[in-house]
Amino acid sequence: MILQDTIVALASPSGAGAIAVIRISGDQAITIAASVFQSVSGKDLSKQKTHTLHLGHIIDGEKVIDQVLVSIFKGTQSYTGENTIEISCHGSTYIQQQIIQLLLRKGCRMANPGEFTLRSFLNGKMDLSQAEAVADLISSDNEASHQIAMQQMRGGFSNEIAKLREELLNFASLIELELDFAEEDVEFADRTQFNELLNRIEFVLKRLIDSFAVGNVIKKRNTCSHSWRT
Repeated sequence: MILQDTIVALASPSGAGAIAVIRISGDQAITIAASVFQSVSGKDLSKQKTHTLHLGHIIDGEKVIDQVLVSIFKGTQSYTGENTIEISCHGSTYIQQQIIQLLLRKGCRMANPGEFTLRSFLNGKMDLSQAEAVADLISSDNEASHQIAMQQMRGGFSNEIAKLREELLNFASLIELELDFAEEDVEFADRTQFNELLNRIEFVLKRLIDSFAVGNVIKKRNTCSHSWRT
């Protein structure tokens, strides 16, 4: 599934605050943002490089909504793997809604819950375990839960499993080659190395199971703690 439309949502906690961040993601993110942004130095937002910041104002016709800082992230270099704009505005709920409503009128769609992370997954920016870790990282409120979520988000076991899978596929191809030459009694796969690989796989899987069990205990403890405080 490939999502082609451009989405928008508040990326910071809802409610009033000093600063709010509004995120736009999709093919038209930069074009739409450029249509409502007026740089203090006269820059054309659509012609700026990725990973740059720009000071200016969000304009609705002749009406100035707010002075903002716009961040540009292009294509695969963004969190979602597609053109992304982040607008840092003042945290008034009125300002937030005015900007979001303006962007909706310009062609954006309101993002569904978790859709930015979903797009990151669909665009190959993270695997499923990393995508699941995002929510855990956001909700972590102690060192243990934070460390587990960070390890999972940074690849953790995913990279290790991918490497083992590659080795296993290599051995499988060698064994298949032996089967093709079965009558000639030729060995292409080193049995000792194969046994060592199976032992490493078993060790990694045990660590993964243990880590999952520990993570569940921490999550349940945090849930119970929050319920008790409530």
